Amino acid sequence: MGNKLWLTYALITTFFWGVWGAFTGLPTENGFPETLIYSVWAVTMLIPAVVSMRQANWRIQHDGKSLMYGMIIGLLGAGGQMVLFYAVTLGPAYLIFPIISLSPVVTILLSFFMLRERVTRRGVLGVVLALVALPLFDYSPDGSGDYGFLWFVLAILVLIAWGVQAFFMKLSQHTMSGESVFFYMTLSGLLLIPVALAMTDFEQEINYGADGPLLAAGIQLLNSFGALSLVFAFRYGKAMVVSPLTNAGAPLITSIISMTVLGFLPGPYKIGGIVLAVLAALLLSIEPEDGVEAASEQ
Repeated sequence: MGNKLWLTYALITTFFWGVWGAFTGLPTENGFPETLIYSVWAVTMLIPAVVSMRQANWRIQHDGKSLMYGMIIGLLGAGGQMVLFYAVTLGPAYLIFPIISLSPVVTILLSFFMLRERVTRRGVLGVVLALVALPLFDYSPDGSGDYGFLWFVLAILVLIAWGVQAFFMKLSQHTMSGESVFFYMTLSGLLLIPVALAMTDFEQEINYGADGPLLAAGIQLLNSFGALSLVFAFRYGKAMVVSPLTNAGAPLITSIISMTVLGFLPGPYKIGGIVLAVLAALLLSIEPEDGVEAASEQ
């Protein structure tokens, strides 16, 4: 049964995150500020957190090491979310999410330099493809970008934050349960709500209708339950299969849905960037296998 469960959970995460990415900026287009979308997201995290804590019989690790790792992981994740919600108001989701999917580059580099972990040929190829892909996202042959440059910078910041977050998740995996990590991710998200509210301009006209906060809640629930589903996918399955499926599959779904909804096909350079990013994410997310010669040792 477990063999079937991991695939079910992994597919749920891939689909939920793919759809979430495509529509996450829609409430902002309807007049609901991105800072309030963040607050809605943080609250929606409570629902899967309760489900997760029940699975763990309400036992949360709270020793000093777990608390430190948990809050670092949580704050990096929540801070990345806050930046992401602003990024999608400036740039297209079909470009932003493939960029963010390259966050394993940061994780791999930190693991190599700080933990002296081996880097396989596959990992090196993934890093190279990522470095080739990134400039293509903001490259315009005529010298004028379609959306400016800030969205690209913000996407890189999210990439870095979530790459560092994954590094600390790796450090914590032998001492912390997935439920405890998810608890601290939820707690950190809630703690940053006052920051998001302080950044909100309440003097502007804000849409509090169904296509504002209610739509945001529905979209962000996909994000939250996708994260919970990922926890169980890793519990029942192998990371070397689950991680590539979610990291490469979700941004691909986002790009396809976004371009279909917009009815817009980007230029060849940006399409090339998307393809290379998805391929790089696939390579970077596959865990090293025993017997693979390390590129770092050649």
